[in-house]
Amino acid sequence: MAASCTLTVPAPFAAASSSSSTSARRYRYQHHAQFLPRTCLHSIPRPVLARTDPVVVLVVLPGARRRFGVVAMASAGQKVYAPGVAVSEGNGGLPKISLKSPHGSEAEIYLFGACVTSWKVPNGKDLLFVRPDAVFNGQKPIRANFTFLQHGFARNVNWSITDSEVTEGDPTVTLELKDDSYSRSMWDFSFQALYKVVLHSTSLSTTLKIINTDDKPFSFTSALHTYFSASIAGVSVKGLKGSKTLNKDPDPKNPLEGKEERDEVTFPGFVDCVYLGAPSELTLDNGLGDKIVISNTNWSDAVLWNPHLQMEACYKDFVCVENAKIETVQLGPKESWVAEQKIELI
Repeated sequence: MAASCTLTVPAPFAAASSSSSTSARRYRYQHHAQFLPRTCLHSIPRPVLARTDPVVVLVVLPGARRRFGVVAMASAGQKVYAPGVAVSEGNGGLPKISLKSPHGSEAEIYLFGACVTSWKVPNGKDLLFVRPDAVFNGQKPIRANFTFLQHGFARNVNWSITDSEVTEGDPTVTLELKDDSYSRSMWDFSFQALYKVVLHSTSLSTTLKIINTDDKPFSFTSALHTYFSASIAGVSVKGLKGSKTLNKDPDPKNPLEGKEERDEVTFPGFVDCVYLGAPSELTLDNGLGDKIVISNTNWSDAVLWNPHLQMEACYKDFVCVENAKIETVQLGPKESWVAEQKIELI
């Protein structure tokens, strides 16, 4: 899941009111957009900390240890993973987790940014998309699939593997990210983020858990930026009718409030729209003959995005359907927040 999840903790959110009114939420979204520009992915200063995506991270420092530490540990035989879970060197020498189900499905997750870059169903078809301009250098976020949104620091660092197991035949890996000097330079709180990824026969599920390990409260937002392979002319998304919308076309800085009236949302041009209070289940027709159900627990909002001519080389080949938490989450000391997502081929 390119999901895709970014842990975003900009200052404006910490000061935002807890009001659930549309105007208040619009205010927060505008600030969220400033920290998470969606059209292009910008890098943050060199990462040192773990982040919150489909992988949990350990503190892996810049340089050789950050790039190869996990691979070296695995190859040296110091760590044995559960059946169906393997760690190897991926593109650019970055550590990569491979999940393989006995049913024939497969998934790949990079520790850098906890980014899921591949989800193949038993027939061998990859239902996720990696952008042609994706860079695997450990300096910039990987532009692919389940990733955390743009400017959250969690997508710019390595995560660590804390656990692997097999549950009813399904390979499972849990990743972790904790605060360190890098995260505290931007957001001075102690936290733990756990990201669990489970590969089933025809589905992939993720659970993100944020724990406040500090002695003072903090607030954050998060989202899973998931790229699905698609033929954009035939793409449609069902299930959003009646949801409140914040449409960033034509002016991203001043999204237009509205209500979704369509039974099926299509993508005839540029689309960048937030759906507040979205249903817990959506159905994506990717235009390639596949239908995918995207279900969630506690991701309260959704985002649809396709850049159209802003990315002329690849816009016809993917669509982003994202689960998000636009409203800031407030956590007191020792409190936690959990959200789950499942994408399933039907």
